[in-house]
Amino acid sequence: MADAKAVYRRVLLKLSGEALMGKDRRLVIDPETVNQICREVSEIANMGVQVALVIGGGNIFRGLSASARGMDRVTGDYMGMLATVINSLALQDYLERYNLQTRVMTAIKMEEVAEPFIRRRAVRHLENGRVVIFGAGTGNPYFTTDTAASLRAVEIEADVIFKATKVDGVYDKDPVLFPDAVKFDHLTYMQVVQKQLQVMDTTAVTLCMENKLPIVVFKLNEPGNLKKAILGEKLGTKVSGG
Repeated sequence: MADAKAVYRRVLLKLSGEALMGKDRRLVIDPETVNQICREVSEIANMGVQVALVIGGGNIFRGLSASARGMDRVTGDYMGMLATVINSLALQDYLERYNLQTRVMTAIKMEEVAEPFIRRRAVRHLENGRVVIFGAGTGNPYFTTDTAASLRAVEIEADVIFKATKVDGVYDKDPVLFPDAVKFDHLTYMQVVQKQLQVMDTTAVTLCMENKLPIVVFKLNEPGNLKKAILGEKLGTKVSGG
């Protein structure tokens, strides 16, 4: 039974691959940082919330950047998908240290290390209290892990996507470079598309809009933020229809 205070029953948490690197960014996967993320996830899972995760692979390999330097785009994207699986396995290892049953499900078959993605099986895992990590994006080149997160969230009928970032919400311009940047508390899907705001890519936002799936963008590296979001506290920027 979910905690009475939790306002969401089933959520999908989208993480960037860079989120695993830690503050000094010297390690591709920083154990201390991964442990902190998994501690936060364990808190909400222990409240009875059903949790799925999608993580990018940019800390290891970014297909689009490689393509810009001359590599074949399709090859680069598949390499990026494999990088997400490495990150997914790292998350699984640390989540299980918090006594959480986890399953990694991949869009590309690699059955020695993970289950193939089957929607009904993923939903059953969630219903049984397991944390499910979706790896290898959509399994197709030219689609980002943001789009994969939106697609999986719609498929499992999640209540919300939590997009974890380095800043505390969505701004009209980069707040790191521009001190006068203005933060939005709420945006509609169309505002995100029209203003070309860096929330998620257009395909991902459009998919959420068509399925009325809200997105909450919040700062990852502040302890307790994920739990606050689950409790419905005002946090970051919410993207929804109205």
